[in-house]
Amino acid sequence: MSVRVSTGLPGAGGAASPTRLARSAVGAVPPTMLILLGIVSIQLGAALAKNLFGVFPPSAVVAVRLLAAATVLLCVARPSLRGHSRADLAMVAVFGLTMAVMNSAIYQSMARIPLGVAVTVEFLGPLVVAVVGSRRVRDLAWVALAGAGVLLLAEGGGGVDALGIGFALLAAAAWAAYIVCSAQTGRRFPGTGGLAVAMAVGAVAAAPLGIAQGGAAFLDPKLLALGAGVGVLSSALPYALELEALRRMPPRVFSILMSLEPAVAALVGLVALGELLRVRQWVAIGCVIVASIGATRGGGRRSAGVGED
Repeated sequence: MSVRVSTGLPGAGGAASPTRLARSAVGAVPPTMLILLGIVSIQLGAALAKNLFGVFPPSAVVAVRLLAAATVLLCVARPSLRGHSRADLAMVAVFGLTMAVMNSAIYQSMARIPLGVAVTVEFLGPLVVAVVGSRRVRDLAWVALAGAGVLLLAEGGGGVDALGIGFALLAAAAWAAYIVCSAQTGRRFPGTGGLAVAMAVGAVAAAPLGIAQGGAAFLDPKLLALGAGVGVLSSALPYALELEALRRMPPRVFSILMSLEPAVAALVGLVALGELLRVRQWVAIGCVIVASIGATRGGGRRSAGVGED
């Protein structure tokens, strides 16, 4: 997501504008590093959100996150609804509601179980999308391996409870729906316009519960600023980095790199939140990562679109 800003007059001697310098700096970073930075940004945003749960309930953090991300995207994309059919508008509305469910479910999960565990279970969503419709036994074996990893997590103890796993599974289902809706929205709306509108729908959908449960916390500028920071770290910044990386790398390579997200989540949880995982849980995370990489490599063109949006 490139922010297109009027640069004004150049400085003395035709010096490059700050915007151009920023673009040049990002362009000099290898695309692989951009993906890794995006993954780290998402998980740092999740860690920041989890630290807020004591004073700002998950539903309130979700509302502020979606509002912040929607504001950024609407300012950048400036979408127009003119000329779109009712089917287009219905699709973007479903997309927005899916984002609200996905974010709400994963935050409710993170409030109950370690960050790395929640993200690992959630990662079943794109994994299933990557192999859906496949008739190859090998792809079904990858799903079985991932399922075995989740079972290890669910039975491994160490702060993992059934409700937390259940919310993570709901987030996984919503993530799978998000991928499908994102592809459909991208075909119906140019650029990032559809995503911006959907994010706004998600923010409106999440606002009533968030405000009801957040209460007086919404009057605290510091908490609102931190919540907005979650939105930037978890949505706006990683989306921009991923979009730039996808201009310079094959989608299949992008999908394989995204398979590292559960491991990064576990490491961020360890460093930023002090969440220690047992050996059994690390083995389970490894199972899901291997399954995701295997399914992506085997899926070839069929899975190329997963995670691009």
